[in-house]
Amino acid sequence: MSSTDAQSLSEHPETPFHDLDHYLAIPRVGGLALSRDGERLVTTVATLNEKGTEYRTALWELDPAGRKQARRITRSAKGEAGAVFAADGSLYFTSARPDPESPDADPVNALWVLPSDGGEARVALSRAGGVNGLLAAKDADTLFVTASVLAGSTDEDDDEERRTARKDNKVAAILHTGYPVRHWDADLGPAQPRLFAVDPGVEPEPGKPGTVDTLPPVKLRNLTPDAGNGLRDADTVVSPDGKTLYSSFTKPLANADSRTVLVAVDVATGTRRTLLDTEGMNYTPGPVSPDGRTLAVVSQSETTPERAPVVALHLLDLSSDGGELTPLAEGWDRWPRPAAWLPDGSALLVTADEDGASPVFRISVSGPAAGGDAAPARLTADAAAYSDVVVAPDGRSAYALRSSYEFPAEAVRIDLASGEVTRLPAPAERPAYRGSLERVEATAADGTRVPGYLALPEGASEGSPAPLLLWIHGGPLGSWNAWTWRWNPWLLVASGYAVLLPDPALSTGYGQEHIQRGWGEWGKAPFTDLMTITDAVVRRPDIDETRTAAMGGSFGGYMANWVAGHTDRFKAIVTHASLWALDQFGPTTDSAQYWLKEMTAEMAAENSPHLHVENIRTPMLVIHGDKDYRVPIGEGLRLWYELLSKSQLPADENGDTEHRFLYFPDENHWILQPQHAKVWYGVVEHFLAKNLLDKDLPVPDELGL
Repeated sequence: MSSTDAQSLSEHPETPFHDLDHYLAIPRVGGLALSRDGERLVTTVATLNEKGTEYRTALWELDPAGRKQARRITRSAKGEAGAVFAADGSLYFTSARPDPESPDADPVNALWVLPSDGGEARVALSRAGGVNGLLAAKDADTLFVTASVLAGSTDEDDDEERRTARKDNKVAAILHTGYPVRHWDADLGPAQPRLFAVDPGVEPEPGKPGTVDTLPPVKLRNLTPDAGNGLRDADTVVSPDGKTLYSSFTKPLANADSRTVLVAVDVATGTRRTLLDTEGMNYTPGPVSPDGRTLAVVSQSETTPERAPVVALHLLDLSSDGGELTPLAEGWDRWPRPAAWLPDGSALLVTADEDGASPVFRISVSGPAAGGDAAPARLTADAAAYSDVVVAPDGRSAYALRSSYEFPAEAVRIDLASGEVTRLPAPAERPAYRGSLERVEATAADGTRVPGYLALPEGASEGSPAPLLLWIHGGPLGSWNAWTWRWNPWLLVASGYAVLLPDPALSTGYGQEHIQRGWGEWGKAPFTDLMTITDAVVRRPDIDETRTAAMGGSFGGYMANWVAGHTDRFKAIVTHASLWALDQFGPTTDSAQYWLKEMTAEMAAENSPHLHVENIRTPMLVIHGDKDYRVPIGEGLRLWYELLSKSQLPADENGDTEHRFLYFPDENHWILQPQHAKVWYGVVEHFLAKNLLDKDLPVPDELGL
């Protein structure tokens, strides 16, 4: 190949998955908002900036009828997100872009509005602490925002003064009186979340002449001033008439424990009352019925070391105080996520993991098919995962985002009579990949089916078998059923690897018993399931059983560590953000109160990978971010030290080792910065090529090595 041909190939790779820069540049779609009249559908699209260092988001309008091309409706360096339509058709969103009418003000995440009849977006409201999220009533001209306030603030002016003082004096200290103190990658406090109503404000200079497009002033009214930390990570919905907010609310318990209860907030008075509060149970609100009389509710039981959580769907009667909570689809052995009501209130649309997919289901609420044991009817037949479901006002169609391992999230229209799914004209085309995706399965020793997906490179055959990568999903309560940007098999398939994506015990979408099989015994059924399906796949003639590796992140990283200590069948192990010493992890994770209910000290010891470090004879690539509070950096640091000091491949007298540690000082549980993601994949490919292919691929230049 000539140098010109090589340069052309680099500039024009066969697919985006053959070049990491092209892969990172693929636009990413997220979220849907539908106007009240059903004529406008808006989504958010993230694209890479010119430097390739961060993603910026913009709002795009899609044609619900599927006839017009998608068009971009916002543009700024800071980006826009959180779009909601008000009842009058105005589109509200949040953005930290500068306000052209206040160019000297420090940019904060403010509330912006695009008028329903067009024009430029303008700031509707700005505050020192910014705005985090938006809610709008469907049938009333009412808008709500979620925003944080410093715990000691008495009003908005006081909050601004306190924030300014902390900033000017460079004070970052936080005094805690409760638990938790961290969440994922965020240090909690001193600010606390609140719910605000957006009310009409007072004209600063009544009668002063202005143009006809002048926005009426608005002000915030704090509906939950005494919420404390109760609204942290809460799910909130609004009634169609805008008179009531329903929200999950964290209730503190003794011994640093907590659970979520369901509350109602009266918008007129700010009065908060508890609707559901049951020992051993957590509640989350779903959507409110069109007539405002019924609330969909999801319950999740508290875990114990012996019992996995049970998730169930209910209807709560809102027509009177102390309304009855009625089970819905009571016999359904899936974990439902209520999405939207049909306009006539006859049925509820829900999604749920189901055998390697996450379809849309319809559950009748009224009529002959209704009742506590109403059978969900599957609407979408394809092997895809659906989210962000919204229903057209005529009740004939729904819109959703759909993804699978064959394509990233895209907006679709679902015919609610036939279940036919139509892809809407999109902001970008589907990225092409080379290879194939198959559904595979094996049978465990106890007769349980162990399913998964297998992504194969082009040309894999008996004459040219592909090396195999076993990818272990995190959670552990989850499933390989939707596109993921962080763990994307097609990047490795483009390099000639086959990628196995199994759903072992603890995975969702296969019934409660599939979860219970691995509960409290991570090192047993989940491990043996993974080995069983790996055994089945390597027997294929198009797979090279002599060149295999195992990889995983979070719980998948835990399992990669466990695999390393219990078998030497793999040539390499990649472990990302992984649990290593369970006795250490439990009290230091950001949600220790949850973990300590999941395993006893004896169970943690029985399932802890660190106790098997002396058995590890496989080269391991350890990856961890310092800002990971879910699996604290101490897990990665201890794993690294013990690999070098206690494994069968310790550091030699010169300090050299076959193991590697990729450390990100400013990343969290996920690797979010685009160039860091590029480094992540680059180092992983270098490590795999060295140990599976006997090739010396260069590490990314940005590492400075």
